[in-house]
Amino acid sequence: MTEQIADYLRQHPEFFNQHAELLAELRIPHPHGTHAVSITERQVMALRDKVRLLENKLAELIQFGEENDGISEKMHRLAMALMAAPDLATLLGALNTHLQDGFGVPHSAVRLWDAQPAADLPACAPVSEGLRAQVDTQRRPVCGALPYAEAAAWFGEIAPHLRSFATIPLRDGGTHGLLVLASEEPRRFYPEMGTLYLERLGQLIGAAVARMA
Repeated sequence: MTEQIADYLRQHPEFFNQHAELLAELRIPHPHGTHAVSITERQVMALRDKVRLLENKLAELIQFGEENDGISEKMHRLAMALMAAPDLATLLGALNTHLQDGFGVPHSAVRLWDAQPAADLPACAPVSEGLRAQVDTQRRPVCGALPYAEAAAWFGEIAPHLRSFATIPLRDGGTHGLLVLASEEPRRFYPEMGTLYLERLGQLIGAAVARMA
């Protein structure tokens, strides 16, 4: 019966024009109390609720936009630094600086398997063929637990204290290496987080490293 009445009012929007006196006579339970209000007052309340929801949604969108603008600016500064690097050591130093100071990533480690070997660069240390094969099949960055046990040793003494990771393949056509971001905070990198910027970071570094090969 209730649905039939609702359908009738939807199909006959002129009803309250023809029975205007009902607008003043109808009393509707207050949504946040026990007393009744007129239908007009109830409509005003509903509109106010919608306005509050829209205002909250707008504030959320503005916040996301500002955060994305900030990340884009940091990515731009990192890209400029990588492009300006004359050699691999300078490139890796710039990467570490921007990850720590720009993005606030407390710990990171990288391994490259297409770069010219250099004894004084940990990034050029050999990795197992198994790890390389696994990274080749990793389609996009993975956040949460560290999927590659071998990579834990790259962090040295701090490794037992790390609780969350982002593993990022470095690609520019082929796979050139792996970047691992890490934190002591369990939810700094979590499985449900977006990985668009992490994927772009991997592509950016992969292109820079390929230039040094």
